[in-house]
Amino acid sequence: MADQDFVLHPIAHIESDFADKFGIPRQSGLVDALRARIVFEPEYRDPSAFRGLEQFSHVWLLWQFTQAVRDKWSPTVRPPRLGGNTRVGVFATRSPFRPNPIGLSCVRLETVQQDPVLGPVVWVRGADLLDGTPIYDIKPYIPYVDSHPDAAEGYTAQTRTYHLAVDCPEELRAMLSPAQWEALAGVLENDPRPSYQNDPDRVYGMRFAGFEVHFTVAEGVLTVRQITRE
Repeated sequence: MADQDFVLHPIAHIESDFADKFGIPRQSGLVDALRARIVFEPEYRDPSAFRGLEQFSHVWLLWQFTQAVRDKWSPTVRPPRLGGNTRVGVFATRSPFRPNPIGLSCVRLETVQQDPVLGPVVWVRGADLLDGTPIYDIKPYIPYVDSHPDAAEGYTAQTRTYHLAVDCPEELRAMLSPAQWEALAGVLENDPRPSYQNDPDRVYGMRFAGFEVHFTVAEGVLTVRQITRE
C-alpha cells in the first residue's frame, strides 16, 4: 500500500474570546452570541476563493485541537456530560483526545469582510474554538444533505436540555458591553464545569474576552462572584 501520510497546512486561524480551554462550549452552535473572526494566511487571501460563500448561512470548520496533541491514543474516553466516569469508544464521542486531534464545527456565517490589510476575513457565530486555533478547511453547510432531524442522539439526549440559571450583580455585568455579557451568559448557562465536580463552595475561574470571571454553582444556579480585567 502506498504511503498514506500527508501534511495538513493551516489556511487560517480563528480569533475568539477564549484564551483558555476552560469555558469553551462543548459543542458549536450552543451560544450564538459568541462572535469570532477567521483570519487567513497570506497565500489564501485571494478574494476569488470566497466567491459565493455568503450565499450560505452556515459553514463547517475543520480545525486542530492544539492543546490535545498526544503521542498515544486511547480507544475509550470519558465524556464530561456522562459524569466523567463512564467510558465509551472514542469514535462515539467528540472528545479532543483522538488518534488525530481534528475538530469539526458547524458555525453560523455572519459576513465576509474585506480588510485592507488582512484581505477577506470571515466572521462567524457560535464557534467552540480556542483563540488562535488553526483552521484547515472551510466548507458550506448544505441543509438538504447535512441536516437529519430524525437522527438518533445516542447518550447525548440525556444532557441536551441541561442549563443553569445565571445570577450576576448588576455592577459586575456593567463591566462588559451588552454583546459581551450576552455571550458570556450563554457560556455560563451551559455550565463550564467538569460534570464530575459539584462542590457548591468551590470558586471557578475562566478567562473571557480579556476578563477574569469567577463563579460558584449551587442547586442549579451559577452565581458570578467577581469579574476583573486581565
